[in-house]
Formats: sequence, C-alpha cells, structure tokens
Amino acid sequence: MSRKIENIRNIGIIAHIDAGKTTVTERMLFLSGSKHRVGMVDKGTTTTDDDEEEQNRGITIYAACVTFDWKDIHVNLLDTPGHVDFTAEVERSLRVLDGAVVVFSAREGVEAQSETVWRQADKYRVPRVAFINKLDREGAEFERVVKEIKTRLRANPVVIQIPVGQGPAHVNDPFRGVIDLIKMKFVVYSDEGRTIKESPIPDELTDEAEYHRSQMLEQLYEHSDEMMELAMSEQPISNEMIRATLRAATLSGDIQPLVCGSALHGVGVQSVLDSVKYYLPSPLDRPPVEGVDPTKKDKKELRKPDPKEPFCGLVFKILPAKTGDFYWVRVYSGTLTANSRVNCPSQDKKENIAQLWQIHASKKNRDGQIDSIGTGEIVGVIGPRYAVTGDTLCDTKAPIELEHIKFPETVIEMAIEPETTADRKKLSETLEMLKRQDPTFKAKENEETGQTLISGMGELHLEVIRNRLIRDFKLNVKVHKPRVSYRETIASTITVTGKCDRIVGGQQLFARVDLKVEPSETVEGKLPVIPAIPEGRISGEYLQPIMDELRGRCEGGGILGSFPLTKMKLTIVDAEQSEQSNDIAFTIAAADAFERALKDAGPLLLEPIMKLTITTPDDFYGDFVGDLAQRRARIVNTESHSGVTIIESHAPLAELFGYSNSMRSLSQGRAGSSMEPLGYEPAPSEVANSFGF
Repeated sequence: MSRKIENIRNIGIIAHIDAGKTTVTERMLFLSGSKHRVGMVDKGTTTTDDDEEEQNRGITIYAACVTFDWKDIHVNLLDTPGHVDFTAEVERSLRVLDGAVVVFSAREGVEAQSETVWRQADKYRVPRVAFINKLDREGAEFERVVKEIKTRLRANPVVIQIPVGQGPAHVNDPFRGVIDLIKMKFVVYSDEGRTIKESPIPDELTDEAEYHRSQMLEQLYEHSDEMMELAMSEQPISNEMIRATLRAATLSGDIQPLVCGSALHGVGVQSVLDSVKYYLPSPLDRPPVEGVDPTKKDKKELRKPDPKEPFCGLVFKILPAKTGDFYWVRVYSGTLTANSRVNCPSQDKKENIAQLWQIHASKKNRDGQIDSIGTGEIVGVIGPRYAVTGDTLCDTKAPIELEHIKFPETVIEMAIEPETTADRKKLSETLEMLKRQDPTFKAKENEETGQTLISGMGELHLEVIRNRLIRDFKLNVKVHKPRVSYRETIASTITVTGKCDRIVGGQQLFARVDLKVEPSETVEGKLPVIPAIPEGRISGEYLQPIMDELRGRCEGGGILGSFPLTKMKLTIVDAEQSEQSNDIAFTIAAADAFERALKDAGPLLLEPIMKLTITTPDDFYGDFVGDLAQRRARIVNTESHSGVTIIESHAPLAELFGYSNSMRSLSQGRAGSSMEPLGYEPAPSEVANSFGF
C-alpha cells in the first residue's frame, strides 16, 4: 500500500485532561466521513476510548490511532491521554509524530498538563497548531487564553480566527460563529459542523476583525520579506501567500496558527482539519531521522523519508496478546513488507514480520490487513518477539539504531499478592505482559517479604492496573495501600579502598579496588560506572568482574533502605592485583568498596516532590493555603481571574495520597487539581530517621 508522502499527516491531539481532545477526534472522524454518527465521551461511545476503564471514567488512558482522509490528505491521528499518570502515552506518541494539534479549553485556559505536553512537543521539535475549544461554555474568555498561551508556554500563537460572541445561548452575546482573518469572512456552522456558511463580516464587527487581521499580518511580516515589501508598498497580499508564510513559520517552530470553536457542536473542527492540511508537515517536511551504526556506536547514520532508502522504523507501542503481540511501528524510510525479516539492533536479534495491519483505535482494522507499507506511515505489526518499546527495526543489510524513547521514573508503588498459590504464576506472567505494554509500569518481587511490588506514575495509574488484573485477567489479588517510591543518594564525594584478602574455598585470594563516588544532579536512571584505572595496573580480564559487580550493586539499591540509587556516579580510580588474584577476588573487593563508599559518603534519603496545581473559587483560597501548609507544601505562584484562583505549589507525594477527596471536601466539590512529578528532594529528618538514615 503506497500513498504520496507529501499527502500524509502524522498528527497527535494533545492537551490537559477534559480540554476536549477525544471530542475533537470524534468530530474529525465524523466530518471526514469515516463515521456516520458522533460518539459521545459521556456515553462511552467514542471510537478511541474503547477500553472499559476509559468508558467508565470518561477519560483517555491509552493512546489510540485512527486513520482517515480529509480532502487530498491522509491523516494518521493519535488521540492521547490528558492525565499526567499516563504521560508515557503522550511521550511515545510525540516521539513518532510529525505534527500536533494542541487543544485548550476557553474556560480553564492553559492548565498544568497543557504546560507538560507543550514541553514534550518542544523536546521533539514537533510543529503544532492550537485550537481554543469550548467557546460555548460559561466563563469562556478567548483573549485571556491567547495571552496565557503566550506567557505561560512562551509560545508565539498567530490568531487566524476570532470568535463571534462567547458563552452559552442564555448570555447576552453567545458564541455563534467565527471570523476567518485570512478570507475576512463571517463563518457560521450548522448540521453538526457539516454545513459551513460564509458571509460578509457584519458592520459592527468590522473594526475588531480589521484590528486582529493587522495583528496577524504584523506577526507574519517577520517571517516573509516579500510580505513586508508588499505591505510597505501598500500592495494586496494574497491568501495563498499568507498560508505559505504561515506554513513555513510553523514548520520551523517559530509560530503556531490558532483557530477556535466548539468541538461538541462541530464548530471550528473543519478549520482544525484545514490547518492540519495547510500548516502541519508531511514526513517529507521533517529532517532525516538520526541514529548510529550499532556495529560502530560512534558512527552517525541518517535515513531520509524516501522509499528508496533502506527500511527503518521505530516500535513505539506494544499491545500484548496471547496470540502474538501487536506492535505499533512508525516507518521512517524504505518499505516494510509482510512475511519478511528485519533486524532489531538493540536486542541483537532478527525479527519476523508476519502480518501488517492498519490500526483502528487500539485494535487491528478488521478489513485492514495489508501486504506492504511505505515511508512515513504508522502500521500495526504481528510477528516480532524480542523488540521492546523504543527499539529500532531496520533492514538487515543496512543496520541503524535510532535514539530510544526516555520515560520518567516511577514515583509510587504498592504491594500486590495473589489470594491463591495457583494465581501466583498467572500474576507473574500477567505483570510481565503489562510491563511490555507500559514502559512506566514496573513490577518486582521483594525477596525479604515475598510480596510483589508494582510501581507507576500515580494513584490513578496503579488503580487502573489493579482493575485490569481483576476485570480483564480474572485474577483474585489483594492490594495494599500505595506507598511512596523513595530514592537514595549520597551527601559528599569520597574515595575508598575495597579489599579482598581472605581464604575462599581453601584458596588465599587478594585484590584491591579504589572507588570514587560523587553526587551528580544530572544523573537519573542507570548510574554511570566509569573505569579510570591507570594502564598496566591490572590485567584487562579483571576489569569486567569489577564493572559487573558495581553495576549490579547500583541496580540492587542503597545500603540502608534498599531504595533505588540516583543522582550519583562511580569512578574506578585504581586497582591492584597479585599472584593470588582472580575474578572472584576482584568481585569481592568491588563489593567491599561499594558498601564502604555508600556508608562513608553519607547516605541521603530523597522523596518525590510533585507539582500540584489547584483551581478553586476565590472563596476557598484561604482554606487551601492552610491545608497546603500542613502538607509541607511550598506555594510558588498564584493567579486570579474571573473569580477563580490558580495555586501552583510543590508538595511531597507522601502528603498527597487521597488528595482529590480532601480537595472536594475543602471546596464543596467546586475545585479541581492536577499533579505531576517534579523531582526528588532530601526528605526531612523525621522521615529519613524512620528508615534508619
């Protein structure tokens, strides 16, 4: 199956929870003719929220992919979650997308998760358009939201539509259409968005429209010398030139075209689709994808978006199944065919490509099995066995390994155990399956207690996992209360000597290892172990057992609380051998050095800190400030508008369990909140002492 690459659009819908992403997706499917009826989030009838948990909660949990045609373009669209607990779904989607539509609520404006997804899009340099939704809602303020996008996101939105009226039908000036600042027309939508009527701008709105058009053009002059020259000579500027300038500046990341409407009523969604067509990139507009030659890690490799290039693709999502895992792959170059063999460099394995499928929501499209897929496409693959999320698949004769997707560390964990011995093996297999599906979910067995500990990004994340175990996998499990996932680090830099000078198995052994440990704010995840032994001090064969022991110890956790180690690095600065040295001796010496270093450098307990954003009516502001003080929270910013105060604070996760219930009782159910991981800070002495620090 091949399409013109210039007509493909791989886009994502991203936003804060409840901004209307899934409703926008439903309208797009309806207006493109892919659906004959619009699904409703509240009724659980949307295409992309096809999981029972999503339908019950009315939120998106898993990224879903749908494809459709709009005019002369083909759209591969990923609808992503808005809740921070499922941020991995957004992360991996943005890694493979070419463009994004960012949805904002006209009432709530730029919210906490809006900032998070915008930063993620910045990280992957994803061009985007903005859509201000819900202009028919009470409290909608278009101008305020545009201002917030500029100030809070440090973005450069270019308004190409303005609303006519704002708010529901019963207010004095309700939302009833938009003014297109490029065509300079008053646009009214009817028949659920399918019918568009353009008419001259009413006299009473002409001045406002002229003002906003001049603002739009002023912003675009910076990106087009030709437009500037025409303006200075008072020559007319064509719509085609405006669109071409908008497109060029959007692709470079300098601006973001902004449109508006109400997805629930189909108003403005056609403009979003047209913006995708006119301003967001095709795979040809994106730079070649970069990687390395897996056989020579320092050699850079490039793949252009060209079907004649060797095949290269990235696995960005896996849906486990007993009949064979379903891999979602973005094809960056070449062609992928069914019944072929490809290379998976990071696993050093060859993989079978048995079947190719078009993806519909989170499943195979029933009529969508295909023989081949071309450059720039997103496809479902059945056949691979070894690849994990973030792995590269490539031509066996032209190996390349793309940069992996980096996911945040987990912040919360809880113990889970099967009620019967018969369920123990099934639980272990199921957790392994869920780990393949979700890179931010971890499970391990506590050797001391025999309990299985599962960890994730938040209370809701673990609650969804627990419900899946019970509902989908029919596992009877006991679940204990969630607990904080602490980390350990060290307070100071120190160099220690570890020795092995003993008799083991009747044989005298000797080895010495000098180890330097030092704090490092930049280190997260796997700790670096750096070999810096002067040349000739020990035989080359003895370095590997030292490295293996230290790496294993790093992954095993700290000395006092056995919590994962972070924010530190290790350097092997020297070593000594004798005739009585062997691998075992150096392993023992390395272990001794590691334990001495962690004790003498001053073990430090770190606790996860969350960025907590509360939106509350002004009446309850004082109550929230008092409550936050009791939770060891620091208030870092407050903003007020339209009788609502937004409080941004940094608080320890340990004090925020069950916060949504407390928030409701403090505000009579009228406040809202969101939280996201911010980082780790030293725990107070009373907390550290309880763990023996």
